[in-house]
Amino acid sequence: MLTHSFFNKIIGKYVIRLFMPSPILLNHLVKNYGKVQAVQDISFEMKEGEVLGLLGPNGAGKTSIISILTSLEKPTSGEAKIFGIDVALEEKQTKASLGFVPQELVSHGFFTVEEVLRFHSGYFGLADNKAQIDYLLNKLGIYIHKDKKIRELSGGMKRRFLIAKALVHRPKLLLLDEPTAGVDIELRNSLWEFVRELNNQGTSILLTTHYLEEAEKLCDRVAIIHLGKLRQMGKTAELVKNMTQRQIVFQLHTPTSSLQSPYVKSQSDKQIICQIPAGMELGELMGKIHLDTKVISDIRIKEGTLEEAFLNVLSEA
Repeated sequence: MLTHSFFNKIIGKYVIRLFMPSPILLNHLVKNYGKVQAVQDISFEMKEGEVLGLLGPNGAGKTSIISILTSLEKPTSGEAKIFGIDVALEEKQTKASLGFVPQELVSHGFFTVEEVLRFHSGYFGLADNKAQIDYLLNKLGIYIHKDKKIRELSGGMKRRFLIAKALVHRPKLLLLDEPTAGVDIELRNSLWEFVRELNNQGTSILLTTHYLEEAEKLCDRVAIIHLGKLRQMGKTAELVKNMTQRQIVFQLHTPTSSLQSPYVKSQSDKQIICQIPAGMELGELMGKIHLDTKVISDIRIKEGTLEEAFLNVLSEA
C-alpha cells in the first residue's frame, strides 16, 4: 500500500526541481578584449539534467563563455549565473558547484595521479575522499596508473585523469571543453559512455566539441554561436529537421523522360536525385514530380545531419 510519506517524497522531488535554479543562465552577456567583441549580448538558459552542446567555429566565443563560467575571465557586462549565483560575485561558491575539463592537457609536475586527486579533494574540504577517488579511477580505467606521475601518462590517460579531477567533488554541473580532441576512437567511445552514465545520474553537462556527429548523438539541445552571437538554439533533432533537407535517390531500371521540378537536382538514365524539406514525406514528393513507380528499382533516403544544419546556420549568419 502506498503511504502518505511516499507521496510526499515524490511530490517533494518535483517541487525541488520546479524551483531549482538553472545550472547555467546567461543574461545579455558581453565580453570585450579591447576593441574585439568576443561575446555579443548572448542570453540562454540551460535546463537541469540536460546535455547542452555549445557549438561554433574557432573564434566564435565558446572559450570566452567557458572562461567566464569558470571565473577565469570577468564579463564586460551582463550576467553569468550557475545555479542562480552570479559567477562574478561569488567565485568560490560557484566553483564548488561545477567540474571543468579543459581542452589543454595540464601538467602537474612530479605528483602522482592519486596525490593530485587527494590535493584537489582538499580544495573542496573533502579530507577523506578515498571512496570517490577509487570509484573514478576504476570507472575511467586509470586505477593501475594511480601511482604514476602525471608527466608519465599518455595523452589519452591524461584526458581520463582530467575528467576524474573535475568530478572528484561530485559536482552537479560538468563543463567539457573539447574533451575528446586528439584521442583514439576506443577512448572516445568509453568517455562518452561514462558521460551518458553521469547524465543519467543527474549531472548537467555543457559540451563544446568540433565532432558534430558526437554532439548529435549526445546533446539534448544545441546552441550554435558565430562571431560572438547566438545564431540558433533548440532541440538537436528539431534543429536538424528545420535546417536541413532530405536527399532522395531513385535508382532506375528503365530511363524516364526529363522531370521538371525544383526538387529534382540531377537526373540520368540510371538515377534521379531529389532534395526535399525535412518535413516532406516521400509520397508527397512522388505526387509532385509525377515519377512512374514502374521504372524504379530502388530508393535510398539520406536524412540531414547536425553538421549540415551547423553549416547552414553559419552560411545564413
